[in-house]
Amino acid sequence: MSLPEVHLIGGTRPEAVKLAPVAIAMREQGLVEPVLLASGQHPTMVIQALAAFDLTADVTLTIERSTGSQAELMTEMVRQLDALWDVRPPAAVIVQGDTTTSLAGALAAFWRRIPVVHLEAGLRSGDLDSPFPEEANRKLVAQVASLHLAPTPLAAMNLLDENVPAADVMVTGNTVVDATLAVAGRKLPYANAAVAAARANSSNRLVLVTAHRRESWGQPLDRILAAVRTLVAKYPDIDVILPSHPNPAVRAQVEAGLAGLERVTVTDPVPYADLSRLLSEAYLVLTDSGGIQEEAPSFGVPALVLRDVTERVESIDAGCATLVGSDTQLIVDEASALLDDRARRDAMTVNGNPYGDGLAAHRTAQATAALLGLTASPEAMVGVSR
Repeated sequence: MSLPEVHLIGGTRPEAVKLAPVAIAMREQGLVEPVLLASGQHPTMVIQALAAFDLTADVTLTIERSTGSQAELMTEMVRQLDALWDVRPPAAVIVQGDTTTSLAGALAAFWRRIPVVHLEAGLRSGDLDSPFPEEANRKLVAQVASLHLAPTPLAAMNLLDENVPAADVMVTGNTVVDATLAVAGRKLPYANAAVAAARANSSNRLVLVTAHRRESWGQPLDRILAAVRTLVAKYPDIDVILPSHPNPAVRAQVEAGLAGLERVTVTDPVPYADLSRLLSEAYLVLTDSGGIQEEAPSFGVPALVLRDVTERVESIDAGCATLVGSDTQLIVDEASALLDDRARRDAMTVNGNPYGDGLAAHRTAQATAALLGLTASPEAMVGVSR
């Protein structure tokens, strides 16, 4: 007798990274058959991310795009998911986070009365414009989900405040912690040649910089790059690695802003294994990425968050991260304080990672099986460790 299928739907690299440990845990538990379904939103990045876990997508949708609009992407994904589930209906669907893929998967499943499990549920900024459209996407998914797997107690409280039944909410931790610890632990060689060259035989402290979010483009990015220039001039013992957004205009802006600087490496987006290793070796991270904000504390690395608002306030509250926005002087001042004082830097992450203990994927697998009546519910996450 075949196991019931659970379709794990991802279309971006962060989704693939956070779903991969769940698929592995499901196969280990042997209660359901995980089916990794790539939505076609960012196909190349999904392939690369899954490869870091020795996984490939079981099903890949082919999305024809002409305008590149969110409406076009949403329409195509819903249409193709509905057609797939005509011939291969799953017992449950897992969507992760707040992308267009997540919303499309949740709605397509809901309309077919397929139970929706929302991984990384409950994140809220309280502002529909920031991040846009992610804040609306995750709130909409919450309206149709049968099971809400919150990464932290605060995320769970956000759901309870929105009148989601407590019985439908579980704190699992964030599967990105499972993912990054597993991949970094393999200590794979750098696949990106520029990164490998920059790290070879360097004894300098590594500062990793990412500024990918759309709200960082333009003038905010100029201010961030100005801060990087100042820090490189001020500290001759740091190397900066900045994986740039693939958008040609953004890449051109980054290269123009950092042209001619020694000890600065601007690269294409790096494979996930490279990113995890960079995090494990970094002294400091400057980032607008929510995922990196969640991952860095597992390696004892503090983050300066290049955003004015973050829905991941747990790291701010725990002292693992500091919100600096795109203010050049504030970035320089906060980074300098940590570069000047190792003890101050280390103290930021001394209490471990508030986002998880490395067991979130196993809780997710068991909770999904429990939703289908195949086992008992797991115990919720109660503590964290580095």
